[in-house]
Amino acid sequence: MQTDKFISRHNGPRDHEIDEMLKVVGVSSLDELIDQTVPTNIRLKKPLNLPEPMSEYEFLNHIRKVSSKNKFYKSFIGMGYYGTATPSVILRNILENPSWYTSYTPYQAEISQGRLEALLNFQTMVIELTGLPIANASLLDEATAAAEAMIMMFNQRSRTAVKEGHNVLFVDQDIFPQTLDVIKTRSAPLGIEVVTGCYSEYEFKGKEFGVIVQYPSGKGNIRDYSAFAAKAHEAGALVTAVADILSLALITPPGEWGADIAAGSTQRFGIPMGFGGPHAAYFACKDEYKRNMPGRIIGVSVDRHGNKALRMALQTREQHIKRERATSNICTAQALLATMAGMYAVYHGPKGIKRIASYVHSIAVLVAEELDKLGYKQNVKNIFDTLEVELPSGVTVEDIRKNALTHQINLNYKSNGTIGISFDETTSINDINNLLSVFAESTGKQFNKITEIKEVNSIPEGLQRKSPFLTDKVFNSFHSETEMMRYIKKLERRDIALNHSMISLGSCTMKLNPATTMFPLSWPEWNGLHPFVPSDQAEGYLQVIREMEQYLAEITGLHSVTLQPNSGAAGEYTGLMVIRQYHISRGEGHRNVVLIPSSAHGTNPASSAMAGMKVVVVKCDDKGNIDVDDLKAKAEQHRENLSAFMVTYPSTHGVFESKIKEMIDIVHQNGGLVYMDGANMNAQVGLTSPGEIGADVCHLNLHKTFAIPHGGGGPGVGPIAVAEHLTPFLPSHPVVKTGGDKAISAVAAAPYGSASIVVISYAYILMLGAEGLTQATKMAILNANYLAARLKDHYKILYTGETGRVAHEMILDCHHFKLTYGVDTSDVGRRMMDYGYHAPTVSFPVHESLMVEPTESESKQELDRFVEMMIAIKQELEDIKNGKADKADNLIANAPHTATEAAADEWNHPYTRQQAAFPLPWVAQNKFWPFVSKIDAGYGDRNLVCTCAPIEEYM
Repeated sequence: MQTDKFISRHNGPRDHEIDEMLKVVGVSSLDELIDQTVPTNIRLKKPLNLPEPMSEYEFLNHIRKVSSKNKFYKSFIGMGYYGTATPSVILRNILENPSWYTSYTPYQAEISQGRLEALLNFQTMVIELTGLPIANASLLDEATAAAEAMIMMFNQRSRTAVKEGHNVLFVDQDIFPQTLDVIKTRSAPLGIEVVTGCYSEYEFKGKEFGVIVQYPSGKGNIRDYSAFAAKAHEAGALVTAVADILSLALITPPGEWGADIAAGSTQRFGIPMGFGGPHAAYFACKDEYKRNMPGRIIGVSVDRHGNKALRMALQTREQHIKRERATSNICTAQALLATMAGMYAVYHGPKGIKRIASYVHSIAVLVAEELDKLGYKQNVKNIFDTLEVELPSGVTVEDIRKNALTHQINLNYKSNGTIGISFDETTSINDINNLLSVFAESTGKQFNKITEIKEVNSIPEGLQRKSPFLTDKVFNSFHSETEMMRYIKKLERRDIALNHSMISLGSCTMKLNPATTMFPLSWPEWNGLHPFVPSDQAEGYLQVIREMEQYLAEITGLHSVTLQPNSGAAGEYTGLMVIRQYHISRGEGHRNVVLIPSSAHGTNPASSAMAGMKVVVVKCDDKGNIDVDDLKAKAEQHRENLSAFMVTYPSTHGVFESKIKEMIDIVHQNGGLVYMDGANMNAQVGLTSPGEIGADVCHLNLHKTFAIPHGGGGPGVGPIAVAEHLTPFLPSHPVVKTGGDKAISAVAAAPYGSASIVVISYAYILMLGAEGLTQATKMAILNANYLAARLKDHYKILYTGETGRVAHEMILDCHHFKLTYGVDTSDVGRRMMDYGYHAPTVSFPVHESLMVEPTESESKQELDRFVEMMIAIKQELEDIKNGKADKADNLIANAPHTATEAAADEWNHPYTRQQAAFPLPWVAQNKFWPFVSKIDAGYGDRNLVCTCAPIEEYM
């Protein structure tokens, strides 16, 4: 018998408090509230079939046993994944620190200055290493970054090129196979023709809009692409280099030989392989393309005092503005991993990064020389870290493989009979001698053991880097552990995260990331495995993956699951591509119309456009519900071409719509399939399911419903679950077999996406079990309705269900604030910072509104503090209206107030310092001081600066 159930620790309210909350809501029991909230016709008929819940202690023992099934051989496979040594100061103070992993995407810039600076460091690192002037704050992985580069080049075509049908992308054949596969996936629905071949032999035909080359090449060649880049530009094509970022410390950066875009992975900057992820991709480009760059860009602006301040610049939340006209569906980043990679550069500095690169290169040169003595021919002339060797007569690949496995070594066995060998910073002298033993034994020859690694540089003079890099102060200041620890702490203090107070973001589900679920991330048993190792070396990982697929299929009521998509937006895209392929398989490839409610997340139409779909918007009624008559009319109007209906449930307005099954029937009757956006799945688990409702496919945000941290905007996992008829179309992978017999090609670089963090959700499900998961859903609904009940006399709740209940979130109507009080909704959000809170979701999905979602993890005490703050702010608004506060110089218009301002010798406001900084008694007990005041967003966009040079004075 368990003495302490995990559910009692995960849910916030205590049993006696639940009764008090139910009285406020106006129901006699939790079940009565659920019956009033969730329509009876979609309720599950039986409990979820999941294992009995484990205690935290039991789970840790279980995951230890599972991890022992993984075999840790030394991998020289390379192919974009390398061993790396994560500095302990970064591991302990960032990856294992809830101040960093529980923070949200920095939309609220004034209380996100720490992680914004960390991401600015990342951008600066990328800019200086690539030799290009603009970089973003990371993308999902190398393969998807290359695909984003393709789309960006495609979108840069001139009107003449578009008119003349310039739709050819040339990709050099010596590129990693997973990257090429994702490029092909992304190209298909857009009408892009991908042509592969040898770059040096390629003749431009006049229809090319872009080219992509790998640098160094997949074989390991360092090539001089300058002449090829000039030739491409002369033909009107842009050039993208998929570049190994560590190599750029030694070889000419892409920006210096003519590349327009550079993309790649920063995995080898201190981010463990983790069986494929998560890792932060990078993306840099020439200045003229900055407004079309995908992802987030961190820029430097000023606050109302003229101080330097950071914010997300340019296309922030562009999907919610441009929708199907957005240039990308990327709405997040790999922020936590980008932060770590940037800190790796900060800690090592330019000398350290160059030393690591030189060490890796020196090993490669040394091993190449020793293999040559043993009779193995080296195919690659100019190398950085990778060899491709031909076997001498009488030696077979199987001979090498057998000996390698005996020595617990993995190599890259290629289809052409050669063997690839890649080295990294973790390669030791012992590893080298072990490796040489494998090749020596296969020839029957002896070799002289290596006793030291001398620094050498075999890179030709014309290919060597001459320009300095990482010149900014931040990369040259914090090289002792003490200084690095303090720098990280300094940035940490500038951010609000979930370990400080509730983050009530509607639609974003900032729930507890339980400590027990996070522990395995730091264990070498989970973070050190290469994604392409033989399956018998990854039995622990594969057990977790297979069981997670089963659990998620059961929870969603659908047949099969893929974990490959590594974000929610990527899951949307994958689901639509699976639907597209299903229609094609039935000879109905013309079906390309997607119906999307006007209330939908902006990524829905953006993903549809990327999947080659035509978006038709379905109206919502005055109560926020989808207009069923409009849906029916448009489904019938487009019945010959109807592909899918994308619906979020509960709705983006926070309501369980009772006619959902009727809507799904309408779509099915007109030949379409139903895609359910799983953003609000945390209000479904255990009570209903996409399968029960009738959906054909849904994606899940494991960083929302299933407790993976947001990490400042990423990592995430966006698996999709599909009905049986869609199972054959789940994505494949060119290196590791995945997917069905009619699979679409890969949607991510790794076969199982960001596998290492799937363990978090695995723990969450196993510790809660069916009953706990269901109870968590019920508590999320109770907490939301408790807030609604307490706030309804002070703020208008914009949408409620037919019985007057909200689901797991609610929208507070603030559209009249500007007219009535002279302040914007965003000003109210900033005033909440003075009380120590992150704002709810501002102006989405309804303009000038606040969308509030408390989650099940928040205690009644925290909910009551939140209510007290909201009532106090409402009174501050009324004071402006009634003339008790100045219409211009008031608490809300000037928020947030910094410690520097509050402690200044002069105070020229008509309100007191205490009213500004300590508006309620309990604020002083846990005061958070915003580092900057209200930021001038327009200034930052008009004067775009996205490197850390302007903020060095604050270091």
